[in-house]
Amino acid sequence: MSDKKVMRERLLDVLLEPRITEKATRIGEDNNQFVFKVARDASKPEIKAAVEQLFDVQVSGVQVLNVHGKTKRFGTSMGRRDNWKKAYVTLKSGFDIDFMGAK
Repeated sequence: MSDKKVMRERLLDVLLEPRITEKATRIGEDNNQFVFKVARDASKPEIKAAVEQLFDVQVSGVQVLNVHGKTKRFGTSMGRRDNWKKAYVTLKSGFDIDFMGAK
């Protein structure tokens, strides 16, 4: 496979899902930021390239946060949720991502 094809496939694997919560919605409205759950080994340049390629926008900055999984009880035994990585992506002014598809 060519290097471009491998890189394109990697960028498609970086973004796992958008995080649509009350806090993420408020941040999006106030700061033109969007929140994504990303691969644990994703870097800031990979996240930026993936968002720009998938949504056809220009990114001005990326902040990442490692979220530690909660300890939970399952009956009499204790368990733990998986750790994951969250990315706050700031878009340049004039760009927007519409997850709901509203017209």
